Amino acid sequence: MPAHERLTELPGLPTTPGYAHAVTVTGRLAFVSGQVAVDAQGCAVGVDDLAAQTRQALGNLHHVIENLGADWSDVIKFTWFVLDASEVQTIRDVRDEILRPALGELPNPASTLVQVAALFGPDFLVEVEAVVAVPGEASDV
Repeated sequence: MPAHERLTELPGLPTTPGYAHAVTVTGRLAFVSGQVAVDAQGCAVGVDDLAAQTRQALGNLHHVIENLGADWSDVIKFTWFVLDASEVQTIRDVRDEILRPALGELPNPASTLVQVAALFGPDFLVEVEAVVAVPGEASDV
């Protein structure tokens, strides 16, 4: 695993609630485009249901990550774009439901959440992008 250290406790800063302040890595990085709640045909999934949309967006993200030869433990940073930041606990709950089995006791990746006025389609409530530390040699992908 190219992700090495996940800093969650630093002097002068509060302990992070569910994410790392920073993650150190070695090797190649992949910057994965934002994923939304669409199915394989490009149709919106879970309209008006933030939990369902978060699950689908993370599922789509995981599909990309797996095709890089990586997994959740290789994700070093998420950036979340949401229409309503007050719903962050729903996103955290779904994220933990999906990531905890893969990460075990490891802290979650570094994370940023931004409230936006709109996403690229009117049915979308959340978008998530990731930075991934890709295992293997540069010629593997």
